[in-house]
Amino acid sequence: MTTMIDVLVIGAGFAGLRALHGCREMGLSTSVVEAGDGIGGVWYYNQYPGARCDVESFDYSYRFSPELEQEWRWSERYATQPEILKYINHVADRFDLRRDVYLNTRVVRAEYDAGAMRWIVDCEDGRQWNAGRLILAMGQLSAPKQTTYPGQETFAGRIIYSAQWPKDKIDFTGKRVAIIGTGSSGVQMTPVIARQAAQLTVFQRTANYSIPAANAPVSDAEDRMVKTDYRARREAARNSPSGLGFVPDPRSAIDVSAEEREAAYSAAWNRLGFGFALTFRDILLNQQSNDTASDFIRRRIAEQVEDPVIRDLLTPGDFPFGTRRPSVDSGYFATFNRPNVKLVDISKAPISAFTPDGIQTRDAEYPFDIIIYATGFDAFTGSLLKPDIIGRDGVQLRDKWSAGPISFLGLAVQSFPNMFIIVGPGSPSLLSNVLLSSEEQIDWLTALFEHCRQNAIAEVEASAEAEQDWVEHVNARAQETLYVKTPSYYMGAEMPGKPQVFMPYSGGVRGYRRILEKTAASGYKGFTLNKRAVQGVP
Repeated sequence: MTTMIDVLVIGAGFAGLRALHGCREMGLSTSVVEAGDGIGGVWYYNQYPGARCDVESFDYSYRFSPELEQEWRWSERYATQPEILKYINHVADRFDLRRDVYLNTRVVRAEYDAGAMRWIVDCEDGRQWNAGRLILAMGQLSAPKQTTYPGQETFAGRIIYSAQWPKDKIDFTGKRVAIIGTGSSGVQMTPVIARQAAQLTVFQRTANYSIPAANAPVSDAEDRMVKTDYRARREAARNSPSGLGFVPDPRSAIDVSAEEREAAYSAAWNRLGFGFALTFRDILLNQQSNDTASDFIRRRIAEQVEDPVIRDLLTPGDFPFGTRRPSVDSGYFATFNRPNVKLVDISKAPISAFTPDGIQTRDAEYPFDIIIYATGFDAFTGSLLKPDIIGRDGVQLRDKWSAGPISFLGLAVQSFPNMFIIVGPGSPSLLSNVLLSSEEQIDWLTALFEHCRQNAIAEVEASAEAEQDWVEHVNARAQETLYVKTPSYYMGAEMPGKPQVFMPYSGGVRGYRRILEKTAASGYKGFTLNKRAVQGVP
């Protein structure tokens, strides 16, 4: 069965549902297809203990409806996964979005029909969609690494991947538990599982910077204060570098006195969470300034860990703070003071195999009942390259991106007309409040769609020149930062064989929005707009 539609959105996370609402408000027939059996994207799948957002709840929420803003009551400053999932389900019900969402519908192939200027999208269940526009809202952290070790199939206990957390309740009471990985997922779940398990062993390859979440209940007074002038808060976020609603101190960290710098870092440590990286404007631009922030964090980590050997292992020292995405934690470091918690350094003694009883490293064997992989994702491009996406003249997206992602504005790809990517590579994406960034892009796209409708434009395609200029601009901005000094998922270093190029746009939320606005004001310079009217294309 083939369904004819104006717009097809792939992915029912926050971005996909927002795209559905925006397109539907324009009167465009729009559907969302979702491979999973629930909405919410990363917040549906990542149901591990301790999962929590690292952006404040008031900011990690939709801005498109003032009524929704006033109605919804957040309970905590940094919402937990269950509360975020409850929120997105409320939004879906309030705006009647579910009737256009097709769950358990995995896209396997999308091919552009150049004659009709439409996308033909095939799903695993045999359903086919014929769409005038295709929006990829598949997420940057939605393709989990399928990490395995030799002998894994022999392990007699239970193996769990944090990004595919099982729906049944896991009871850790009396269990010997392993966590492999100390990124955000590992950092968040460690304190929670340690309080339940008989023994918890954390396998760490790279010590991670982490900032206290400074979480607290949202009081009625704070709730009223924010909602009294929510528009001002939203505009402050849109006009900030990160979308977090505040701007860095405009001075360099090395231009202030040691006392003033210490006071600023202390205040940020106790309140800003992920925003600690923006205490001063040049923490991620200047190595000397970064050293002051990194040293402060190392001292604060050291204060929390009693054992000097464990303290040294937990203290990051070989890369600048913020050049890997920092974690936001709730008691992570202090957890290693518990007698039932062990840390294993697999940078020196790597895991060699699983055994029927547990994990074998180069130096020892550790028995476990449950092993949890918290090893992260194939970020930015992993989800986009899973299906076969075929553009004009048979060009495959995975072939075009074989040396790294290429796009114009992070939104459109030459040879793939009428296809648009939300918060993908080449946009602020994971260097920002990603929900704000997705709304910025979707609002811009719906304005583009309206321009096309008013001018009988059937086809929108990034030009090769604009695409190349944008890639050069993204790389030039990245070279101004310290990000390029560290192997990380920002640099494509999280997966063997992945192109080592800088993935997101580091020019900031405000700077990126101004470029979008300038592009629209120019009549969408950088795009080829084909006015040949074709029936059924909005």
